[in-house]
Amino acid sequence: MNKSLSVFFVIVIPFLLTNAQSISGVPEWNEYFSDYGINGSFLLYDMNNEIFYSNNEGRSLERFIPASTFKIPNSLIALETGVLKDENEIIKWDGVKRSYDFWNKDHNLRSAISVSAVWFYQELARRIGAERMKEYLDKFDYGNMDIDGGIDRFWLDGELRISPLEQIQFLLKFYKNELPISQKNTDIVKEIIIIEKTDSTILRAKTGWGARFDKQVGWYVGYFEYDDNIYFFANNIDIEKDEDAKARYLITKQILSEFVLNRKNEK
Repeated sequence: MNKSLSVFFVIVIPFLLTNAQSISGVPEWNEYFSDYGINGSFLLYDMNNEIFYSNNEGRSLERFIPASTFKIPNSLIALETGVLKDENEIIKWDGVKRSYDFWNKDHNLRSAISVSAVWFYQELARRIGAERMKEYLDKFDYGNMDIDGGIDRFWLDGELRISPLEQIQFLLKFYKNELPISQKNTDIVKEIIIIEKTDSTILRAKTGWGARFDKQVGWYVGYFEYDDNIYFFANNIDIEKDEDAKARYLITKQILSEFVLNRKNEK
């Protein structure tokens, strides 16, 4: 099936798009989602050209529970407040056996984010405390900035919500070092979220799975450095069965390959 980008439509949303003037619709991307039998939206931001692209602009503006994508800001806040001195400081496992064996051990920031260990980040949030957590979310302008639902649960099944567009706006500030976080701590988090690195590309990303709801949601957010440009993305999908979760990563890889790598090579 030809998934080349042949049709675009533009919707101007000036009150939301602070770094670009429009979202360019790419309905062809719907085929990636239908291939896996799921519903979702993929929002991509081309930084050099200041253009957003999406197959579903309505969903790209809708807010969802951030789930484990919140581990990026949580890491930044923990480092900046001194809750952790660096990415290598160990927090001892509490001995409670949880869903995955690889969670059930001592972790540091680097290992915990790589396996998305929920208990570790809940402990960080408790150490940060509600007052400091709310202060930083307000400074970050992160989604609806609502930490109701418990200091160690608000991003899992509490009231915090963020849209794909807001995810990218946060990641832009993170990339540009525009958050109220030191350069040292920003660099640490940028390094620990590297997923793949080649001679010409770097993929930094984090998954999320809002599994504690009747309607589950999956995330894959991050940015892709290639050549002289940066492509920010937020993939947001409905998860109806566990095997749907893999589509978060697979769809992202397909779109980055088709839209970024292949298109660049054709020029």
